[in-house]
Amino acid sequence: MRVGGQGWLGPLWQWRCYLRHLSFARTWSVCKGPMAETVSTRHEAAGELRDPAQQNGDAGGEAKGEGLPGVERIPGGREQATAAARGPGKRKKRRGAAGERVVPPPKKRRAGVSFGDEHFAETSYYFEGGLRKVRPYYFDFRTYCKGRWVGHSLLHVFSTEFRAQPLAYYEAAVRAGRLHLNEEPVQDLSIVLKDNDFLRNTVHRHEPPVTAEPIRLLAENKDVVVVDKPSSIPVHPCGRFRHNTVIFILGKEHQLKELHPLHRLDRLTSGVLMFAKTAAVSERIHEQVRDRQLEKEYVCRVEGEFPTKEVTCKEPILVVSYKVGVCRVDPRGKPCETVFQRLSYNGHSSVVRCRPLTGRTHQIRVHLQFLGHPILNDPIYNSVAWGPSRGRGGHIPKTDEELLRDLVAEHQAKQSLDVLDLCEGDLSPGLTDSTATSSEMDKDSLEELAAAPQKMDGVVEAASQDLDMALAPGKAAEKDVVNQETDPLCAECQLVRQDPLPQDLVMFLHALRYKGPGFEYFSPMPAWAQDKWQED
Repeated sequence: MRVGGQGWLGPLWQWRCYLRHLSFARTWSVCKGPMAETVSTRHEAAGELRDPAQQNGDAGGEAKGEGLPGVERIPGGREQATAAARGPGKRKKRRGAAGERVVPPPKKRRAGVSFGDEHFAETSYYFEGGLRKVRPYYFDFRTYCKGRWVGHSLLHVFSTEFRAQPLAYYEAAVRAGRLHLNEEPVQDLSIVLKDNDFLRNTVHRHEPPVTAEPIRLLAENKDVVVVDKPSSIPVHPCGRFRHNTVIFILGKEHQLKELHPLHRLDRLTSGVLMFAKTAAVSERIHEQVRDRQLEKEYVCRVEGEFPTKEVTCKEPILVVSYKVGVCRVDPRGKPCETVFQRLSYNGHSSVVRCRPLTGRTHQIRVHLQFLGHPILNDPIYNSVAWGPSRGRGGHIPKTDEELLRDLVAEHQAKQSLDVLDLCEGDLSPGLTDSTATSSEMDKDSLEELAAAPQKMDGVVEAASQDLDMALAPGKAAEKDVVNQETDPLCAECQLVRQDPLPQDLVMFLHALRYKGPGFEYFSPMPAWAQDKWQED
């Protein structure tokens, strides 16, 4: 019997999942910023407020939710839906007694994808060295008080949950007027939080560069927009990415707004990407997805000589960590199936066509790793962190915790945490405990890894002192900074990061074809998939 599809159990299962979703939603406050985000987004840059306890992500793809209070959430959330159910004019007004803090009611926000010109105008792009770069800019993160914060001071919350920065940063932010509680400047971090308190934090955002390759339109009609997505560009705002996303670039450069993503592609995956122009079209195509009426075809370049005969892999896949975004083959995982066919072999690597018949997270990449032919430049599943066999046959001679620590340590040493959609502030002590790291990690890399937190602390301390000198004595109002590309409180402004090479932002996995009832879209074969292509 199928659930979630056809048969009498389908509607019952969907209703049960909906009720469970509502129950979960009650435990989380919905962030009510001025901008309606299209999706929940994930971990932000250092210095931004974040909720490390939240397990984010979706088993269907690469999109991951983002923590708080540094995050704007999906519009039309639980509180908004409840307010709408009460009807106009029925919202209870809260009146405070003398001396009581009055919390303003949540503002209504329009449901749906809603990025407008005011959001696109936050900053601008420029191109350098084959990269698309975003000029740093100021941004407000907003959230309502979580239930577990009630009765605790801001100092306690920052020191226990939001360790992206040392307390010196938050203390300097208070002096600079960057933190607001119920739209009033926070004067003291010892203030105790109450239910429904509204917190706003102004931060200086730095976005990682992406490839300068343009987003090409493959098709557009009254229902859909189809593009050829370059590698390294996320589909929607997530992690440290906002302007360097497909959604924002299409809005700013092609005036294509109010788009609904119809499927997911990993940030490092290129190829066919579809958007619906209306909610009705989006729902129709998602119904086709649920009924398995759509076909997807990918092409990749893998290590070694792939078998000439068609190979079908049905190994179940388990999510090891939603936060880090790592999966592996495991009997406890979800069932899935991928069909592979070799297209060419150049003596060192093979080009393989992939047809995923299910939609698990990193399904193609995990199955190829299991078969012993990982994608040639896959930064996660072709890593020494998996052990000598690199996960072939599901052989991983370490615990999940050791595996995650080794992966994080490897990318932190390479300054490539963006590959894992992480930043320094996301790293809990468990992820950076070098004592459990395998001996395969380079000693110099581990020494650099151990020194990184101390370097960051020193930078923040110096930045907060510079800010104190810049602010007039006794002035706690927000500082009007003319040049928003540099900020005295921003630790990122003090760091010098080496730009990646454009070729470092490409993974050899490409969505070649997307087919459904009445439509079929193709993307050109990438250069690395040509028969005579040779790796450097």
